Amino acid sequence: MFKSTTNSNIAFHRPQSPSSRVDEELMQKSSRAVNSTTDPLEKLRLLCLSRGASGIVGLGRVFRRMDDDGSKQLNKEEFLNGIKETGLELPQEDADELFDKFDTDKSGSISLDEFLRQIRPPMSDSRRAIVEQAFKKLDKTGDGAISIEDVRKVYAATAYPRYMSGEETADVILKRFLANFETEGVVDGKITLEEFMNYYSGISVSIDNDCYFDLMMRQAYKL
Repeated sequence: MFKSTTNSNIAFHRPQSPSSRVDEELMQKSSRAVNSTTDPLEKLRLLCLSRGASGIVGLGRVFRRMDDDGSKQLNKEEFLNGIKETGLELPQEDADELFDKFDTDKSGSISLDEFLRQIRPPMSDSRRAIVEQAFKKLDKTGDGAISIEDVRKVYAATAYPRYMSGEETADVILKRFLANFETEGVVDGKITLEEFMNYYSGISVSIDNDCYFDLMMRQAYKL
């Protein structure tokens, strides 16, 4: 009943990560789990993840765009419109309940930062730390955003199986990876720490072993 739509307005791309099966497993597992949860927050999270690790990135971009005045607050109309714009099939009653859950002071608006933090799949401290370490290595200027060129200089696409087997070039693999941060047709050439963390929190869901996750990050960004 709560399947994600395939005719979304948002262009969610699957990554060519250390193994594309990680993302494939994430989508399959999330699609199955969404039917058995009754919690609106978990339901929305699973609907996003059923589109792959970039699903959370896309959701964040939609809601950031809704914040026209930069107040980092969303009223209920903006929130509901944001849900609709993602193309995720979250029932109206669940969307209403979710908004009310975050509108703790009953002011009629919710904190955008808090909502996006909560919708992100939880990660252990060690995993968050290695993701932040990778981002800091890329963020040469320390301004909280990295450029596509920054990633291109460091990202080790040549370490991936499809490159080593000769199936794809390093440039193709890199472009597919970067597409995860250019959702909903917006190509701004920048990746924020929030987007970087959103993406890897999705990847993290399908990796049970902390050591493997750590190794994956170290190999990808030459840490």
